[in-house]
Amino acid sequence: MIRSKSGAAALSIASNLILIALKLAAGAITGSIAIVTEAVHSLIDLVASVIAFVSVRKAGEPADADHPYGHEKVESLAAAIEGMLILVGAGIIVFEATHRLVVGSQVETLGVGIAVMGFSVLANLVVSSVLSRRAREDDSPALEADAAHLRTDALTSAGVLAGLALVQVTGIVAFDSITALLVAAAIVAAGLRILRRSSGVLVDEALPGEEMDRIEAAIAAARTPEVAGYHKLRARRAGSRRYIDFHVQYRSGTSLERAHELAHQMRGEIEAEIRRAEVLIHVEPETSLRDLGRERSGPFRAG
Repeated sequence: MIRSKSGAAALSIASNLILIALKLAAGAITGSIAIVTEAVHSLIDLVASVIAFVSVRKAGEPADADHPYGHEKVESLAAAIEGMLILVGAGIIVFEATHRLVVGSQVETLGVGIAVMGFSVLANLVVSSVLSRRAREDDSPALEADAAHLRTDALTSAGVLAGLALVQVTGIVAFDSITALLVAAAIVAAGLRILRRSSGVLVDEALPGEEMDRIEAAIAAARTPEVAGYHKLRARRAGSRRYIDFHVQYRSGTSLERAHELAHQMRGEIEAEIRRAEVLIHVEPETSLRDLGRERSGPFRAG
């Protein structure tokens, strides 16, 4: 059982090294461009796995003087790099497959290629499931991206397997290059999804509506008669950590000590609901209800 993020990333590295060697050997034996492109795909996955391995170790380092908010965003940066690497790999595959379609190619000894692709599908499905489980437990963007790479690799390996089977049955070698182009399309889609998710974190995109609703429900659960309302609710993600801040208004006559105590209770409710959350609450009087505009505000605010 893999019990750490770095252990899961190391497993991915080992798996990709083995698959690269097998695919390169099979590509050389068969002459199949689809298998060679799969080797390129696995090579990119290897680089991505190394990036994930380094990033999860770096992200786990505590905050320091130069990084007072910690190093959590390193994981999202790594995921963005992985997404870009996927797109580069897809470009290489498209170029080589198109070239083979134009000039022609020869594919032979397909039994070896079919066996290697079948093994690749199984290996990637197993390793990606391990990474995906670890990513969910640790809320790791880097491992999530790496697992997505391997799932895509399993899908594309299955596509190559089907393409090789068609060449074997029909004798039409063009199916090899056509399969490689379909593989490239799947790779591009995966790369764009990863880039979309990681870039949202890097530019401090708001948390999804479902998480925001849970935050508001936690605030409402901590409401007491002294609380008049809240506004300026903001929340963002950095790696696996959530940063949440908002203003809470207290009714006239509430002491600073009591307001501080209630704010701590409210923070506790949110942190119990949202895993790995850091909550900052600004305490202010009820009379400060102004300039709310389009801010996210509580349903029980005065006004």
